Amino acid sequence: MSSIAPAVRGARIADSFAFGMQGFFFAVVLSHLPQQQEKFGLSDTTIAVSVLLASLLAGGGSVAAEQVATRWSSRTTVRIGLLLVTVTGCAIALAPNTAVLLVTLGCYGVALGIVDASANMQAVFIQHGYGTVILASFYAAWSAGSIGGALFVATTESLGITLRQSLLIAAAIVLVVGLVIGPRLLGKQEAEAGPAEHATGDGESRASGTVARRVFLALGLALALVFAIDLTVGSWSALYLTDELRASSATATLALAAYQGASLLARLTGDAWVRRFGPRRVVRAVAALGVAGIALVVAAPVTVIAIAGFLIAGLGIGVIAPLCFSEAGQLTSGTALDALVARLNLFNYAGTLVAGVVVGGITAAFTYRAGFVVPLVFAAVLIVSAAVFDSRPDTDKRPISDASRAVLDI
Repeated sequence: MSSIAPAVRGARIADSFAFGMQGFFFAVVLSHLPQQQEKFGLSDTTIAVSVLLASLLAGGGSVAAEQVATRWSSRTTVRIGLLLVTVTGCAIALAPNTAVLLVTLGCYGVALGIVDASANMQAVFIQHGYGTVILASFYAAWSAGSIGGALFVATTESLGITLRQSLLIAAAIVLVVGLVIGPRLLGKQEAEAGPAEHATGDGESRASGTVARRVFLALGLALALVFAIDLTVGSWSALYLTDELRASSATATLALAAYQGASLLARLTGDAWVRRFGPRRVVRAVAALGVAGIALVVAAPVTVIAIAGFLIAGLGIGVIAPLCFSEAGQLTSGTALDALVARLNLFNYAGTLVAGVVVGGITAAFTYRAGFVVPLVFAAVLIVSAAVFDSRPDTDKRPISDASRAVLDI
């Protein structure tokens, strides 16, 4: 690691904060929804539709991120995205009525998508600069940020800080962090200007034509399944515990806490496991953990077993999304990689939509327990999808080319 350029090390810290701020403010917005519901008299359906709409508009933000990044740079795109999160966050805080609130939530969704896509672009280029797998650490920063956002809301509520003040403070935090980290991200000449690819096991470039398209689609499917599972746990775990297993509301919140906490642990250690065993073996192992955990949730007769299932599932599923972007980073380079990451990021929102429609429909028609059969099937498919990932650990890979590293050292 001693040969890593200081600029790349600084960019890793800066982009970790970008991921953290994204998770932080997203958690703040979601955690404040009950207060928004009470303030504006919103129905559960309105809340659900507004969250789904924001997720769909985040897909539009990902498309916008592609256009900005390919024209200027992913660094510029991250900075614009964080600024828009600040602006739309203030707009949400100051919304005078339901109509304005829903519009501002939609605009926030666009900003969320811009940060989501561009922060992943930066992460892939930074990983190229390190010459080894580090992408899971960025997602660990996102998990830590989301936990911090939930704790921030809990603290402000306990101190009697109003909804509006809490949102404005959170938006100010995002603004300050964005201004500080922006200059430290990789610029055009440090990232998009140069190639950085690994060779595959058969010695051929994975960027070649039909193979690359198939790999991209397979990675997109895996990413969609991961986020569909995430949304299912986030949206229905508490309801499953309260309605099916008769848990108290306080106990029910432990399901998501266990899942997110386990995901954070998995992401903190995931890079080391990938470097040692290779992406394919890791994906198969963690997807199998996901199957075991969700199967335990579906079969759980009592609350404690269901919570244990969510914890086991989090240990598995949390590592796969960063590995999808890590593998995508081997398909192309330069500004083409910006475009590819932005397009791959769209599968995130496709998974969100599928979970919202399919799982939501099943839970409405049958039971929450039946609804969790869907993510169980998704996790099983992830085991099969592991075949698209590279089979070799880092020690068996060729290093990134000297020319590529020179670009990152500028």
